[in-house]
Amino acid sequence: MSILPSVLRSNPLRRVVRGAALTAAVAVTVAPAIVAQSARAAIPVAPVVREQTADQQIMQVLNRLAFGPRPGDVASVRAMGVDAWIDRQLHPERIDDTEMNELLARYPLMQQDQNALAAQFAQIQRRSRVARRDTAMQQGAQSADLDDLKQARRGRTQLLGEIESARVARAVASDRQLLEVMTDFWENHFNVFAGKNPVEPYYLADYDRVIRAHALGKFRELLGAVAHSPAMLVYLDNARSRANPRQNTRGAKQDALNENYGRELMELHTLGVDGGYTQEDVIEAARALTGWTVRPPAQGGGFIFRPQWHDTGEKVFLGHRLAAGRGEQDGEDVLDILARSPATAHFIAHKLAQRLVSDSPSTALVEAAARTYIRTDGDIREIVRTIVTSPEFFSSHAYHTKVKSPFEVVVSAARALGAAPDTTARTARAVAQLGQPVFGHRDPNGWPESGDSWMNTGAILNRINFGLAVAANRLPGATLSTWPGADALSAAPRAAQVDAVVSSILGGAISPDTRKILMSGEHPLAADAARQAGAPQLTGLAQVVGLALGSPEFQRR
Repeated sequence: MSILPSVLRSNPLRRVVRGAALTAAVAVTVAPAIVAQSARAAIPVAPVVREQTADQQIMQVLNRLAFGPRPGDVASVRAMGVDAWIDRQLHPERIDDTEMNELLARYPLMQQDQNALAAQFAQIQRRSRVARRDTAMQQGAQSADLDDLKQARRGRTQLLGEIESARVARAVASDRQLLEVMTDFWENHFNVFAGKNPVEPYYLADYDRVIRAHALGKFRELLGAVAHSPAMLVYLDNARSRANPRQNTRGAKQDALNENYGRELMELHTLGVDGGYTQEDVIEAARALTGWTVRPPAQGGGFIFRPQWHDTGEKVFLGHRLAAGRGEQDGEDVLDILARSPATAHFIAHKLAQRLVSDSPSTALVEAAARTYIRTDGDIREIVRTIVTSPEFFSSHAYHTKVKSPFEVVVSAARALGAAPDTTARTARAVAQLGQPVFGHRDPNGWPESGDSWMNTGAILNRINFGLAVAANRLPGATLSTWPGADALSAAPRAAQVDAVVSSILGGAISPDTRKILMSGEHPLAADAARQAGAPQLTGLAQVVGLALGSPEFQRR
C-alpha cells in the first residue's frame, strides 16, 4: 500500500508532461462561460482554443492571478472551474475576507490616524531642532528632546515595518488574491519611495488604501486618486511646485515650478516614453498642477489646492487649450486628457499583459486589451478579463515562463507550505534580502517586470539559500508541519518524497536535472549556497522541500 496521502496520490498534477507526452496531453478546451453565453444568444461563436491542459490551466490562474497555490487550492479551482474562479476573483467585493480584516487589526500603528502621527513626529522633530540650536538651553532639556526624537523615529520605523508586513501578510493569506496581485502591480506602476521624506512613511498606509480601492476600477479614478495622494505629491515634489517662487532667508528662490510629477505622469503613469509628448507638454502639465499640494502635518495633513500657488495663465497641453483662470480644474483636465489618450490605453494594456502573460506579449493581445480600455472607458476589471481569458494567456508559450520577483518568491513559498500570515516584519525582511524591499525602490520607474532583471548568479544563490531556510522553519508561520501529508512522508522512501513535493509544490512537472537534484540532494550550486552565512544543512524531506523551493521550476510562475 502506498504511503502517499490519498490527496497526493489522486492529484493529476503529478503527471510529468513533456516532449511527445505534452502533445498527446494537450486538448482543445472551450471556455465554459463563453459557450454558455453563445448558447443563450443563439449565435454561433468559434470555440476558444486553449493549448494548456486542464491541469495546466489551474496552475496558470493560481500562479498569475494569485501568488501561487495554497494546499487545497488546486482542488478548489478544479471543483469551481477555471472560468468561474476567474470571474469570482475579478469581483473581490463578493469574497468574504473577514479573517484578513481581523488580522489587520493586529497592527496598532496602522489603525491610528496617520496625519495625527505625522503631526506628532513633525512637532518632536521641530522641537529637537530648536533644542540643538539653543545653546542657552539647559543640557537636561536638550537631552529630553533628543530622547523624544529617538523614540519618535523608532515609532516611525515600527509603522513602516507594519505597512511592509501587512502587504506581505495580505498577499500570503487573503482570499482576494487577484486584488492583491493588482495592488502589487499598481503600487509598482505608481511607485513611491518610503525614504524620500521623514514623514513619507505616514502617507504609505493611506496610499495602499487608495491603490487597493481602485485596483480593479476605472483607470481615470485610480489616476486621480494617486494624483491627490500626499505620498505621490511629496515623492515627486509636486507638493512644493508653485508658479510664484518664494525666497528663503538668504534671498534665494525655492519651491518654484517643479516638472518631476508632470514628466513621470506622462512617461511612467500614462502615455509611456514613446507616447507622443514633448518637453513643452511636460512644462504645461507642471503648470496645470501647480497648487496641488499637501497640508503640513501640524495643520492636519492631506491634499489641498492652494490657489495662490497656481499658474492662472492659459495653457496648451497635448494640443488641448486650457483657458486661463480655472484653478484646480487645469489639473483635472490634464488627467482627463491623459486617461482618454489611445497611447495611454496601449501603454496600460501592454504593462498588464506583460505582468499577466509574457515579458513580450503579442501585438494582437495588447491591441485587444487596448480596445477594451477604449470601449469601457478604462475599466481595469474588463481589461484584465480580456487578457486572462485570451488564448494567449492559456497558450503553451505562456505557461510557466514568467520569472518570479523576490516578493512573489517569498509569498508563494509561504503559500505553498500553507503558512500562517506573519504579523512581524521578518517575512517582509526576507523580501528585502532577496532584493525587493516593499516601498523601497528609489526611482519612480518601479521594480522591473521582466525576468532577466531578476536573475543572476548572486540572485540564484540567494534564492537557493532562501528555499533551504524556509524548509528549516526559518520563515515565520511556515513549517513542514503546516504542509498536508508531511508527517506521512517523513519516513517515506526518497522517491515517494520527491513525487509528493513535485506534485504539491512544483505543479507536477520538472526537468530531469531537477529530479536528479531532488533525488540525490546534491545541487551544483548548493556548496556555494552553503558557504553563505547561516545556510542550513538539511536531510530527508526537509532537504527535498528546500531544494524544490530553490529550483528553477519554483522560480517561475
